[in-house]
Amino acid sequence: MSEATLIDGRAEAEALRARVAADVAELKARHGLVPGLAVVLVGEDPASEVYVRSKGEQSRAAGMHSVTHKLPADTSQADLVNLVRQLNADPSIHGILVQMPLPPGLDEKAVIEAIDPDKDVDGLHVVNAGRLSQGLPSLAPCTPVGCMILLRQTLGDNLSGLRAVVLGRSILVGRPVAQLLLQADCTVTIAHSRTRDLASVCREADILVAAVGRPRMIPGDWIRPGATVIDVGINRVPFDDPAKAAEGRTKLVGDVDFKSARRVAGAITPVPNGVGPMTVACLLANTVTAARRIRGV
Repeated sequence: MSEATLIDGRAEAEALRARVAADVAELKARHGLVPGLAVVLVGEDPASEVYVRSKGEQSRAAGMHSVTHKLPADTSQADLVNLVRQLNADPSIHGILVQMPLPPGLDEKAVIEAIDPDKDVDGLHVVNAGRLSQGLPSLAPCTPVGCMILLRQTLGDNLSGLRAVVLGRSILVGRPVAQLLLQADCTVTIAHSRTRDLASVCREADILVAAVGRPRMIPGDWIRPGATVIDVGINRVPFDDPAKAAEGRTKLVGDVDFKSARRVAGAITPVPNGVGPMTVACLLANTVTAARRIRGV
């Protein structure tokens, strides 16, 4: 049996960024509108700093107005919320993203709720979650949007009737991707740590979205032959090579055991370079969408 087709998230992200840049150029030319993205980073988490730098570079490359606010780890809740409210009132800013996780002592939910829902390009505000669940226009979380783009690129625009299993129920990925799959007329099951006979549930899926945050949890024999597998997991583990592991070196793996899964699936996203590159590209697309809606164009 041939190996699964690799779903190239890098190529799709590059194509999406090109479409975003074209949209930005059109908005500038026709309406004098420059979509603006503000990213807020609190503290000095190395991974967060990498993500924030990437978001700034890619938004500027697309011709957008980009602002990064770096705050010390001891920033108070009141000062952080005050900055968010200033950005809410800034007409040059159409998208606001507060990089998570926040340092201990800060209330992430309260900070998210302080963001104007129309500028909530991370799609985490309860108003956007409600709009998404009702099938209304919303700003959906970036990673689930990226998953749907990759699925449609792989399977075509018509996903109607396909059985989709979403493994994970987080507000960031699991629940919103399930809502987007429902909107695409899939038959959707949300599975999680309490699901009985999890392996059998996964084997029913034409589309399996893995978003549990446990390295290589899903082996190939949990996957229906020919299924499309979207692996959202990003887990850092020691190298299999004992010499490299002894040096403390690590590598990124997904929630799916890639080697065994690739022998069964019809198509699969690798880790890295699968879903990951789509997240920032979708953030830029969400910012353009927010700018259009706010300006009414």
